Order: sequence, then C-alpha cells, then structure tokens
Amino acid sequence: MPDNTTPRTDAEAGPEPVNAPQPPIQPAGPCAKGTEPMRAILLVVLGVACLSCSDVTAKYLARTLPPAEIVWMRYVVFSALVMPLALRGGSLRVLKTTRPGLQILRGLGMLGSALFFIMAMQHLPLAEAAAISFVSPVFVTVLSILLLKETVGIRRWAALLVGLAGVVIVIRPGADGFNPATLLPVLTAFSWALGLVATRKMTVRENPLTTMVWSALTGLILLTALLPLHAVWPTPWEMFLGAFIGLIYTAAQWLLILAYRQGEASVLAPFTYVQLIWSTALGFLVFGAVPDHWTFVGTGVIIASGLYTAHRERMRARERRLAA
Repeated sequence: MPDNTTPRTDAEAGPEPVNAPQPPIQPAGPCAKGTEPMRAILLVVLGVACLSCSDVTAKYLARTLPPAEIVWMRYVVFSALVMPLALRGGSLRVLKTTRPGLQILRGLGMLGSALFFIMAMQHLPLAEAAAISFVSPVFVTVLSILLLKETVGIRRWAALLVGLAGVVIVIRPGADGFNPATLLPVLTAFSWALGLVATRKMTVRENPLTTMVWSALTGLILLTALLPLHAVWPTPWEMFLGAFIGLIYTAAQWLLILAYRQGEASVLAPFTYVQLIWSTALGFLVFGAVPDHWTFVGTGVIIASGLYTAHRERMRARERRLAA
C-alpha cells in the first residue's frame, strides 16, 4: 500500500490493520496541548471509513480489472497529489536517503500488501479478508525479533497467539469449507509487516516525506513496468472509480496522519478496529455478503487480542513517562 510513514512502537504495530495507512514515522507522544482526544478519535473513525470505501470500490473493480491495474491507478493518483508537494521549489533533495535499500524494501512491502489484499477480495468477502489481515502483528513481532533484535514480553506473546488463534478460526484450515484464497490476506499481512520493520530499521533521521516519495516511486515504477502484461483497457466508468480509489485513499492517509499528530498512538490504535465494522456494513450493502458465525467469532478474538495489546502498551508508555 502506498506510502505514508509508519508507526514506531509495538502499540501502533499491534492493532493496526494491514490496509490502513501508517501514521508519522516520529513516535507519537501525548496529545498536543489544546487538542481534544475525541477529535483525534473522530479522525481515525473517518479515516478507516475512507479506507473501507476504497476497499469496497477496489473489490467492485476487481470483477473486471486485474488487481495490478487497480493498484496502479491508486498509485498514479496518489503520486500526482503528493509529488508536487514533495518537489515544490524544484528541489530534488527530498529524494536523498541514506538507506536506499531499506526504502525500496519498504516500498515493495507496501506494494505487496496492496496487491495481495485486492487479490484476496476477488475471492473473499471484504470483512473476512480484512479480519484475516489483522494477523500482521504476529509477523511484525517475529521479524522485529529476527531483524531488529527487539525483546518481547510473555504477555505480548500471549496476546499475539490469541490473535493468531482468531485468524485460524476465520480461516478454518482442514474444514470442509476451507478456501485457499484465505491465505492471500496472510500474505498481505506478511508484506505489510516487512514494510513496517524496514521502516523501523531505517534511521529516525530519514525525512518522512522522503519515505513517502520512495514508496510511491517504487510501486509506481514497478507497476508501470508490469502493466502491459496484465492491462485491460478500462471503461470511462472504471477510470472514474480508479481515480476515486486514489482520491479517497489519499484522504484516508491525510485524516490518519492528522489523528496521530493530535492523539497518542496507543489510545487511537484500538479505534482502527472500526474498519471491520465499516467493511462488514459496506460488504453487505454493496455485495449482499454476510460473514458466517465463525468469521464473527474469529474477528471477536482478534479484536480482543488487539485491545489487550493496546492496553498493555498504554500502561508501559505511562510507566516510562513516570520513570523519566
């Protein structure tokens, strides 16, 4: 998924949905003086609503257009809106980075996340694909231990394993109704986690705007090169919907960035689960899809795991502030 900055703490990596945009690279601190936490929460709710609208539109387009072309449309619109801002004044300094390999790896992770998720939506209800993609914290934790040498406590491991159990309930491997397409949101989660860990591994001196531009260009260049292999000439209506996806996705990025500038990440993260409600509602209204009871049960387990993780990280952040 393109290209905004990612969170820096486990609290933010925990309940954050895969197809959600990432808040600023800088660690989110306490709410800014004079701001209201409720305002930040409202921005999160509106932001994830925009994401769900983008997803449901992409699922609609995926019936006639290949996923790579849909993601390409989103990258084109996003880049057209962001690049003039990044290159204002004619300066190319925004492209300067000390970690080009990690920037490209992050861009590939975000791109893979977007592609796999749209592929998943071709075969799965929107709510089910979104719920399974919440397995990303497990991958983030494992990759953080292997690549970043981070230490994870037993309570966080327990919460992550509970969340993984929720994903297994939704997927139901070995069941008569098992759908191999349910593995696509798992690949979505892994790709997103890889992009997030790449961001963490980069120095904090990297300009967030530089990260946005590198991710945008990485995805746009690769998709443009691959487009002739899979492109289908879109109708005017499909082009309009593709532009709509890019616009509303950019709006979601902006709303979430504003939210995380005004509120603590550990406070806001649980409200990203509202996206599951939006996804279920829109999936029913547009496609008439009603998740089965196992999907509801598994989603509840995933949400409970994420809420507990956010609570633990909020407590840890409070203890660190008191000790400082």
